[in-house]
Amino acid sequence: MGIALNLIITVIAVCAAGCAAEWALRPIRAARQAEKLARAQRDFHRQREQLEAKFIDKAGSTGKPRGLRWTDVHFDDDVLYARDRRTGVLKALVAIEVSFEAIEGGGMEEVEAVSNIRAATAEFLYDTVRWVTQGRVYFNLAPSATVKYLSSDLELVAEEHAATRV
Repeated sequence: MGIALNLIITVIAVCAAGCAAEWALRPIRAARQAEKLARAQRDFHRQREQLEAKFIDKAGSTGKPRGLRWTDVHFDDDVLYARDRRTGVLKALVAIEVSFEAIEGGGMEEVEAVSNIRAATAEFLYDTVRWVTQGRVYFNLAPSATVKYLSSDLELVAEEHAATRV
C-alpha cells in the first residue's frame, strides 16, 4: 500500500510541476509571438510595393472574373493581420479597389457593370521567412468581413492603420 501511495503522490507532483512550468512559460511564449508578429509586420511594409506588384500579376493572370482583364488596382494603406487556425500561417489582408475591362470575345463586352470599380480584399502570406502572394482575392469583402466570413479558418491577430504605423 505504501508503494502505491508514493507512486500516486509522485505522479501528482510531476503533473503539478508540469502545470506550473506551463503557466510560468506563458508570458515568455506570448512575448516571442509578439516579437515575431512585429518582425513580420516590419517585413511586410518593407516589401509591400513589390508584393503589391506580384499580387496584381498573379491575380490578373487567374482569368477571374471570367471575360475580364484587370486594368487597375488601388491598395488601401491599412493592413489587417490574421492567422490560419489550422496551419498557423500569418496572413496580411488589404482592402483593394479593382477596375476591369472586357476581354474581346469573352462574353462580357455588352455588360454595363464591367466598368464598375469592385471592392475586395487582397491576401498575402508569411512563410516564416518572407511574405508571398498567390494572387488570392476575396471580392465584395473588406478585410474585417473576410476574417468574419472565414472565422472557422482565420483568427484576427492585429489591425494596423496607416496613421499609427511607425
